[in-house]
Amino acid sequence: MIAVNEKIFQILEFQKIQEMLEKYATSEPGREACRNLLPDTDLDRIRHLQDETSAARERIRHNHHISFHKVTDLSSVLDRLENGNALSPAELLRISDLLDAAGKAKDYGCREIPEDEKDILDARFNQLSPLLKINQEIRRCIRSDTELYDTASQRLEKVRRKIKITEDKIQNQLRSFISGKYRAYLSDTFISQRNGAYCLAVKYACRSKVPGTVQGQSGSGGTVFIEPKSVAAAASELQDYQYQEKIEIAIVLDDLSNMVKAQLKYVRKDFAILTELDFIFAKAYLSEAYHGTAPIFNKKNFIRIKEGRHPLLDPDQVVPTTLELGGEYDLLVITGPNTGGKTLTMKTVGIMTVMGQAGLHIPAAEGSELSVFKEVFADIGDEQSIAQSLSTFSSHMTNIIQILKAADQESLVLIDELGSGTDPAEGAALAASILMKLHSRQIRTLATTHYAQIKALALTTEGIQNACCEFDVETLSPTYRLMIGAVGASNAFAISKRLGLEDDLIENAKEFLKKDQSQRI
Repeated sequence: MIAVNEKIFQILEFQKIQEMLEKYATSEPGREACRNLLPDTDLDRIRHLQDETSAARERIRHNHHISFHKVTDLSSVLDRLENGNALSPAELLRISDLLDAAGKAKDYGCREIPEDEKDILDARFNQLSPLLKINQEIRRCIRSDTELYDTASQRLEKVRRKIKITEDKIQNQLRSFISGKYRAYLSDTFISQRNGAYCLAVKYACRSKVPGTVQGQSGSGGTVFIEPKSVAAAASELQDYQYQEKIEIAIVLDDLSNMVKAQLKYVRKDFAILTELDFIFAKAYLSEAYHGTAPIFNKKNFIRIKEGRHPLLDPDQVVPTTLELGGEYDLLVITGPNTGGKTLTMKTVGIMTVMGQAGLHIPAAEGSELSVFKEVFADIGDEQSIAQSLSTFSSHMTNIIQILKAADQESLVLIDELGSGTDPAEGAALAASILMKLHSRQIRTLATTHYAQIKALALTTEGIQNACCEFDVETLSPTYRLMIGAVGASNAFAISKRLGLEDDLIENAKEFLKKDQSQRI
């Protein structure tokens, strides 16, 4: 896996990508896999993951929707079964649901096509084992999470018939008491149960008139609950049948559990495959949602993003970004005014790198290319902060120092407003020195800046390129279009003129700027 720490995930908001992905999974195990999504660093593995996403997306374009909602986490259930425990009706029904899902997925995925036309998912679908006979037997025997059908076994059906006959016998006997000569002794005509015994509600004063055993008394003391003597024998018989019923239920559950246990390896495999498929198809549905494409991957530390859109922004409103890094230049300096899209461009490159290495398609045009980076480093602060103090500068510089220590040629480095938060002259000098260090080590770097010295550095140094985010002075708003090779300006003079600042003030400001620049030289 990529050696990215939690900080880079927070900076790039990778958790939001995981949350987006999770919404497309239909089972809890699949959602858990989405929450655990991480980028990889093995090129073959990354290409394999991308091929899975592409294959799933191709299938959902041509087939109906596939759902894995019946798949639940059966790990503990299967472990109990392996250890010799019989399963409950609810647990067996969960296994039946899993086998249902396996059968539907197999029907969805299996195709009679030539070998050379099969995709990377065909093998997975073919490996599913719906275990139809076992599933049918579970459904034949189990009515609900707590109840078995009478016909689950012949013995169970027989004993339940006896239970019904005996219960009817008891009810008839009690009704004869209620409607017969004992009616006058009763305080009510309902039949109740006390301590498991069927009882009549007898007036306390008449308790000796009804032969039987007192099983309880009302709160007021005016009523006693008596189990008639003639009913007691039938009730004892009923308890014996109910005990036999429990034994027969246990036998059925044990038989069903043993049937599943005999095929446990296939059940485990079904669970694993269905969880993986739910995860893979979630990636495909996410790709479909943001019109993603499979990036081409290399190990040349080369990035080419064509019309890339940040996945967390509205695709109908975001301006696509096209850029390269690692070909003719290994360091791209992005300039331009605040709110112009510089930081967004950097975050887009960073999040696409992490997403691609996690097997996700990226929201970019076909032919976009990414490299496999073992680490992504970033120092991205809030460029819109009202005031930057020495402590802010110190914090950023601490991050930069750590990046310089850890980054190498297999790293991608993203630095926002390098050298800001301190004296401009010193900040620009530090920024230039740091960028030259990264450049000399051929570390792929994107950096944003306002400093003219850095812009000049890119103009005069081979392997460093300028870019800027376009700003429309007429409308006083950024266009967010990235222009490679162009140098951005703060546009302070142009904006001020557009807003109505007098020309002589603007000309004086330009003279002050010339004097300041000559003094620095």
